Amino acid sequence: MPLSPLFQSLRLPVIAAPMFIASGPELVIAQVRAGIVGSFPALNARPASQLDEWLCRIEEETAGCAAPFAVNMIVHRTNPRLEEDLATLERHKVPLVITSLGANEEVNATVHGWGGLVLHDVIDDVFARKAVEKGADGLIAVAAGAGGHAGVQSPFALMQEIRAWFDGPVALSGSIACGRSILAAQAMGADFAYIGTPWIATPEANAPDAYKQSIVESRAADIVYSSLFTGVHGNYLRASIVAAGMDPDNLPEGDKSQLNFGSGGNMDAKAWKDIWGAGQGIGAIDAVEPVAARVDRLAAQYQDARDELLARIGIG
Repeated sequence: MPLSPLFQSLRLPVIAAPMFIASGPELVIAQVRAGIVGSFPALNARPASQLDEWLCRIEEETAGCAAPFAVNMIVHRTNPRLEEDLATLERHKVPLVITSLGANEEVNATVHGWGGLVLHDVIDDVFARKAVEKGADGLIAVAAGAGGHAGVQSPFALMQEIRAWFDGPVALSGSIACGRSILAAQAMGADFAYIGTPWIATPEANAPDAYKQSIVESRAADIVYSSLFTGVHGNYLRASIVAAGMDPDNLPEGDKSQLNFGSGGNMDAKAWKDIWGAGQGIGAIDAVEPVAARVDRLAAQYQDARDELLARIGIG
């Protein structure tokens, strides 16, 4: 299936993942101006009235850019702002909506009503099929190693099963932090690489300097997979868990029935804010640098990897 014209002028086949707290207008604007899809979670705008202000600013400061922006919506029943935020997105006719935690047929229909597209994130083929059945236009395959809420399946297995039946747009998430990995995602059948953690280590990210430096200093072995913090399994920086006074090797299970993304899930808001999400691809991040410089680096790596691959298989 041909990709929507929305994506046809991207500099790189990359969608920047929406990240709790870290993704705000500054980061999204820099991402879109650099030629990739920028995104943020609607719940990052607090109070809810700030969402309209953010959208106005993003629209104004990215006018004329080739890349679009996206807003992430938690569509789980525990999100008390779902209807209000959706109405705000409708007023702005947001071009791309990323939905998480439960495919929602009504939300999809509303987005389609204003001409927007919906990508739903999934961790396995079962959820992928449900999302498409309920009207999602595309999928974000969240494989093992992704930052924040992540699945456990290999990207090879996940993409193989999805592409056996679905020919719509797919973004692949999970440890993608260099240009070579973007190319690898395409080789597995994805249309886009879905990248989160590298954008935390940028001046534009709304994250403490210590968080950014921890990203630079950490490696894959420093990532802890736990359900404690929201009730849903995710990947987090070991150093932040230790700093919060917990043993990262002996964390209790979270209570999924107590999901509450508006106030921090299974922990109070302050504690949740101090637990830092990150993916296993952090070993490729060796400095805090502006978004534009990081995109330049990814583009150069991507081209080098492409040239190398073509030479290896005897083409070009």
